[in-house]
Amino acid sequence: MIQTIADALAAQGYDTLTPVQEAVTNPDLTDRDLLVSAQTGSGKTVAFGLAIAPTLLDAPKFGPADAPLALVIAPTRELAMQVAREFGWLYGPAGAVVTTCVGGMDTRTERRALDRGAHVVVATPGRLCDHIKRGNIDLSNVRAVVLDEADEMLDLGFSEDLEFILTETPAERRTLLFSATVPPAIAKLAQKYQNDAERVSVLSETKQHADITYRALNVHPRDTENAILNVLRFYEAKNAIVFCNTRAAVARLTTRLTNRNFSVVALSGELTQSERTNALQALRDGRARVCVATDVAARGIDLPNLELVIHADLPTNSDTLLHRSGRTGRAGRKGVSALIVPGKAAGKAKRLLKWAKLEAEWGPAPSVEDVNKADEERLLNDPAWDTPTPDDAVDMVATLANRYSAEQLASAFVALFRARGSAPEELADASAQPEREVRDRREFGPSVWFRVSVGRDDGAGPRTLLPMLCRKGDLTRDDLGAIRSMPRHSFVEVAEGAVDRLTKALGADMQAEDGVTLERVAGKPDFGPRPERDRDAPRGPKPAHRKNDGPRPERAPKQERPERPQRPDRDAPRAAPAHAKRDPKRPPKSHKTDRSPAPAAASKPKSAERPKTGEKPSPRTKSGAKPVWKKDGPKSGDRPESTKPRSAGKPKSGAKPVWKDKGKPAETSARKPNRAADTSKRFTPPGKSGKPGGTKPPKRKG
Repeated sequence: MIQTIADALAAQGYDTLTPVQEAVTNPDLTDRDLLVSAQTGSGKTVAFGLAIAPTLLDAPKFGPADAPLALVIAPTRELAMQVAREFGWLYGPAGAVVTTCVGGMDTRTERRALDRGAHVVVATPGRLCDHIKRGNIDLSNVRAVVLDEADEMLDLGFSEDLEFILTETPAERRTLLFSATVPPAIAKLAQKYQNDAERVSVLSETKQHADITYRALNVHPRDTENAILNVLRFYEAKNAIVFCNTRAAVARLTTRLTNRNFSVVALSGELTQSERTNALQALRDGRARVCVATDVAARGIDLPNLELVIHADLPTNSDTLLHRSGRTGRAGRKGVSALIVPGKAAGKAKRLLKWAKLEAEWGPAPSVEDVNKADEERLLNDPAWDTPTPDDAVDMVATLANRYSAEQLASAFVALFRARGSAPEELADASAQPEREVRDRREFGPSVWFRVSVGRDDGAGPRTLLPMLCRKGDLTRDDLGAIRSMPRHSFVEVAEGAVDRLTKALGADMQAEDGVTLERVAGKPDFGPRPERDRDAPRGPKPAHRKNDGPRPERAPKQERPERPQRPDRDAPRAAPAHAKRDPKRPPKSHKTDRSPAPAAASKPKSAERPKTGEKPSPRTKSGAKPVWKKDGPKSGDRPESTKPRSAGKPKSGAKPVWKDKGKPAETSARKPNRAADTSKRFTPPGKSGKPGGTKPPKRKG
């Protein structure tokens, strides 16, 4: 091992290496590509730092920083920042310059850092692709590429980005893939971009997460947040992470814990990178003890003092459960992973534990008695009992001992000790039904009846009296029994134990609101028998809004319409116009008037119906047959004079239509204007008239 690297490990207190670190530092694997799979918390970050050290260092120390020699790609920003910190102390004695390129940070600052030069660049896939495409980074000198948590990057959809990055690096590089599992997608990526990779699989001698104690806590669905509070108070861990499935749940639970005097930070995707970095740093520095996070913190985050992981929401799959729980119990330290299991979620929790091959201790969440007992044990075992009195506190200790008795001192000490933490919550029985229970009024218990001065006629009912009495009478919903509304007054049943609170809150006049007073009734009031409906008796009168003023008036008889007079000009069959017979010498009509024939007529001609507006008979069908309307009816000579002919329209010039002269050309001064479809009118020879009937074009001058 290189001396500078060995010195860095000794400075961090590394006496022995973990199994995965020993496997990758085997001299036989110095120049080989590696595909490494090891469980969470086994020291993979230091492992691939040691694995690429011989490839990067030609001497005990690095030379001047220029183009990067190594790329380390991580799926999340937090993991990339953590890898950069680990490489900082591992390669610090060798003089390495480590630069990060992660999303959420200033691109210009990263570009300036790359221009100054770096030996190792730790990046997320998306941001590194941006720098490559913009030409901000030179990858020609890269000797090693490390993909940390490769399976997670593929799950997050970075497959195309990874392939683009690997194609931009030199072909003779070393490629190291580190992952907790090796699914088929990882094996395919390794086969495509690695050269004869060596598979290194490090399995723990014991079962997975042997240093983690799993507990499944059955809670009532309404007490999930209260159970989280009690779990935090029961263990009093130096650092704890509470995992939620949504950002909204993170925000809600963070507010609840803050209100209960917990030093808490949030970690989710809606926060900026600086806020997320500050949150993790607060946990490492001890300024915060609890972190409420989404699964963004489930991969690779290493908190040295993390002792407790709480799953406020059950994870979606067993892999997420393992990665969440793997934040604790790292590097030989002990930890606890507690699953909050409300009501019907017990089946899902059992399946997750079975798929992850884990065993959990099932039981209820810590109660108030459990939390107080744990506080007592911590108080009695506190090392402060054996700590000598500080020099600056000798006089104060003597003063307290002379002024107060031992019992008073102990009582004050216990009160101060309990004041440091939040009070535990009372939890409901987890086996109780989550549905709203319907209370049997016969089991209400001893009660006292009160007469209320308002009734139905005043708009008073259970919906108005119940909130008023709870608000004005210092009562709860459980303190009130039956409420019976009468026309002018009402009766309310109050639990016997709540009568004193009611009378004290209302005062001597027993006035709840303006015009609403209560009067105590001796015994149970006589409400009288409820009227029973006789189904055989005739029904009473209808309500006012459904009454009818007498019988319904008879409708006037429907008047019959007079018969339609026949009109000879409309009812007679229409005659065919004269233009139906076309003159063979006549040129064909334009395409605008040559339309498709009308549909075939029915067995009985509908001569009485007028043709629709715009419909014009076509002289001939496409097959050459005569139009249908020419089959029946007299000739044009027998057509009544009052009937207008079915023509294509009146000529614009006002001259007679062509068909009036039975095929003869009309001798009129007005002629049909030229059309674009008529090619004979597109060119006018010199000296001729421009238009029929027009004038000659003007002569050219000069």
